[in-house]
Amino acid sequence: MINVMIVEDDPMVAQINKRYLSKIDGFRLAATATSVDEAIGLLNEEEIQLILLDIFMPGKLGLELLAYLRKNDLETDVIIISAASDLERIKRALRYGIIDYLIKPFEFERFNTALTNYLEQTRFIDKQDSVSQQELDTLLLHRDEPVIAEDLPKGLAKDTLKQVWDAIQKLKKVPFSTDDIVNVVGISRVSARKYLNFLKDIGILEVKVIYGAVGRPVYQHEYNQFKEHLIKNFL
Repeated sequence: MINVMIVEDDPMVAQINKRYLSKIDGFRLAATATSVDEAIGLLNEEEIQLILLDIFMPGKLGLELLAYLRKNDLETDVIIISAASDLERIKRALRYGIIDYLIKPFEFERFNTALTNYLEQTRFIDKQDSVSQQELDTLLLHRDEPVIAEDLPKGLAKDTLKQVWDAIQKLKKVPFSTDDIVNVVGISRVSARKYLNFLKDIGILEVKVIYGAVGRPVYQHEYNQFKEHLIKNFL
């Protein structure tokens, strides 16, 4: 679990950030601050791995917190969430080694991409002693992501895909079967399998075949949250 601190003086934006964060597995809101000085104080009390940082705040600017982190060699990552869109501030933030930069206003999809990419990188790095160039390119640049056309394969309908997708959102925390989808959506097993196979082909689902002592094999589907953004091209 990654401990997160939100540093934001606008209560409405802070609440949005909290709500968005609560939708993404793997993160825990450990602290909130409305100023740089308050954030520095909390860093001495809480173990924080990631800060969601605004730039424009009363008193010190968010960039001063970034400078403090680097000056003191604190191993705390930062994602900027700010209305500041001028290149000078963006370049300064990048020089301090931020993970990502979101310009207000933003949608959940962009927030989710920033957080899930960070989680994917963190988990990968924690498990590795060394990496190849190809692995590093995939991790940092996502070069292996396919270019996906917006048209669904023949025989699939957007409305039914939406129903299957909604059902998956209810079931995704544990592996689920084709019959689980059938029971929620109310379509045939043959139809359900077509949509699940499509989601497997674009990387959102991983499938394992479980063989019992008798009867047909059971297909267990596991959800890959790091690829879920690909569905937006089809819904």
